[in-house]
Amino acid sequence: MCGRFTLKTPITEIAELFDVERVEASDLAPRFNIAPTQAIVTVRRAPADGLREIALLRWGLVPSWAKDPAEWPSLINARGESLDRKPAFRDALSERRCLVVADGFFEWRAEGGGKQPYYVRLKSGRPFAFAALWDRWQGRGDSVESCVVVTTDANERLREIHDRMPVILPSEDVPAWLDPSLQRYLELEPLLRPLPADLLEVYPVTRQMNRPAFDEPACIEPLAEVASDNNGGGEDASSETANSARKSDQLPLL
Repeated sequence: MCGRFTLKTPITEIAELFDVERVEASDLAPRFNIAPTQAIVTVRRAPADGLREIALLRWGLVPSWAKDPAEWPSLINARGESLDRKPAFRDALSERRCLVVADGFFEWRAEGGGKQPYYVRLKSGRPFAFAALWDRWQGRGDSVESCVVVTTDANERLREIHDRMPVILPSEDVPAWLDPSLQRYLELEPLLRPLPADLLEVYPVTRQMNRPAFDEPACIEPLAEVASDNNGGGEDASSETANSARKSDQLPLL
């Protein structure tokens, strides 16, 4: 799965890396702990003219046919194996695919009576793209554009931590994922595979990042370099991180 990620790369570099043809978003502050329901950087084909553009979308898909976004569960992950069978994702798979841009993400493993976060990034340190879907909900005078990250089976390295991982698209697969002429699941399924383990670096980080409000560079420092989690805030900090982890577990996944 993917419940948090990071993005420190400037918008200008993202635009160059993903051949973006329209850039309307200004540079954003570096993010070290992006959480569901927040606005995230995506690359998509613009609905009006098909140009590649950068768009800020809400993380947590709300389908166009939902009655009320406030009552709709926040769909942050979508299993790649069933995209063509789930009503919330079927049309978006054919018509509204996008990239979620990141330079690392977090996974958790139960350790020492709590949940230990691990940071995952490319060994190259370069930003990359999650395969994702987007949709637009339109109400009376209000609209919500939102997205969901596609997941697949974990590779052999990440399987030690979690049985799922986000689909990370190699650069050669990005054109196909954004190609509007490809609409059938059987055409897209070959793209929904785990990235090879030897391309990734994985290491434990501070449990302070279990709190979504903790959005600091310390989130991605290797644990050995974090001095006692800055003393961790004692028992209160441990309680807060545990509560945050439980809330993360309750986010609905399909």
